[in-house]
Amino acid sequence: MAFAFQGGVHPEGRKESTRHKPIETLPPPGRLVVPMNMHIGAPCEPLVKVGQTVLAGEKIADSAAPVSAPIHAPVSGKVLAVEPMSHPSGAKVLSVVLENDGRDALHPGVVPFGSVESLTAEELLTITREAGLVGMGGATFPTHTKIRSGLGKVNALILNGAECEPYITSDYRIMLEAPEEVVGGLGALMKIFGLDKAVIAIESNKPDAIEALRRTLPKRGSPIRVAMLPTRYPQGAEKQLVRVITGREIPPGGLPASVGAAVFNVDTAAALHRAITTGMPLIRRIVTVAGSGVSNPKNLSVRLGTPLSDVFAATGGFREQPQKVIMGGPMMGVAQYDLNAPVIKATNALLAFSRGEGPTVKNPVCIRCGRCARACPMRLLPVYLYQYERKNRLDECEHMRIADCIECGCCSYVCPGRLHLVHSFRTAKQKLRDRGQ
Repeated sequence: MAFAFQGGVHPEGRKESTRHKPIETLPPPGRLVVPMNMHIGAPCEPLVKVGQTVLAGEKIADSAAPVSAPIHAPVSGKVLAVEPMSHPSGAKVLSVVLENDGRDALHPGVVPFGSVESLTAEELLTITREAGLVGMGGATFPTHTKIRSGLGKVNALILNGAECEPYITSDYRIMLEAPEEVVGGLGALMKIFGLDKAVIAIESNKPDAIEALRRTLPKRGSPIRVAMLPTRYPQGAEKQLVRVITGREIPPGGLPASVGAAVFNVDTAAALHRAITTGMPLIRRIVTVAGSGVSNPKNLSVRLGTPLSDVFAATGGFREQPQKVIMGGPMMGVAQYDLNAPVIKATNALLAFSRGEGPTVKNPVCIRCGRCARACPMRLLPVYLYQYERKNRLDECEHMRIADCIECGCCSYVCPGRLHLVHSFRTAKQKLRDRGQ
């Protein structure tokens, strides 16, 4: 049974330019920049020094913090520098700069671990951690941390294949081209949690991906169910997905584990399968490159650390100088100011938009229409949160649960006054964090 969630919007999908484009492998560049912060949680500490030779798949950074994920060399070569470099967040982040030797020589530790059946749950969890796996839908929460926080609590395991943001088709292509990897990774997650059933959730606008996954499952008696959901944004958000699949309501400030659920991205599951069967840690991303400013939109398999400029060059470059470049989708993505910044674990899409798209208003005015409140999937009152942030009334923002805002952009999408709502909410959250420190 499929339940519903409140709010949401129906933006144009605009996936046609890449949905039928198979994944192409982009050769790694001669120089890669690997940031020490590619995940939610504590940044890693470099394990290598300038001048050192590294091999592909070798661990080059790690952290003892519980919320973190190790980082591996995406190519073989030499360490040129360990210094702050441009990051897609807009900040300068400590990074390991690698010179690619072009050999792709593998580290001796990159060997198959066996099958899911031959490994214990703890061994599978160790592989998850050592492979540097994170949430590949864009959130980048360390996968091993999410699993450990849910052990003994979770009885509903959901694989997220909704991919509800416009333009993005990277997860769709993974499900279509490598369904056995997705199902294999889900089987490993089921064993870790000790569960005998799971659900793969996909929106109805991906019927061929649904069929590909169903063909991969046993014809009868499969413990995995593929659920087709209505196409509606933000269907792929954790709290909304748990509500739709299980009917359970995650309380304010709570996590899926608090209601016995766990949600993982389909590419995270595929990466886990590859880590088990080949020993290869997370060193690449599938990136959708699209938007009106892109000459030849594509889905590319890109090594982590590749400059964003190289990724756009692989699609024929820009049609014209873009007005805006976004990492991620148009609803929740992060605008980029430096195309020398590298592809990181969160880079599921790169979008370039021509001038004249997404008009903004210099002095937006609220007309009190209430559309933002109706669209909010978290049942917040965006217009009041906006006004309180503008007046720097942070206590009122906190009281009205601004921490529960998932920054999905539904309110900004429907606002006829073009208020900078999500930007305001991010600012308020940062002010509250600064005040707490």
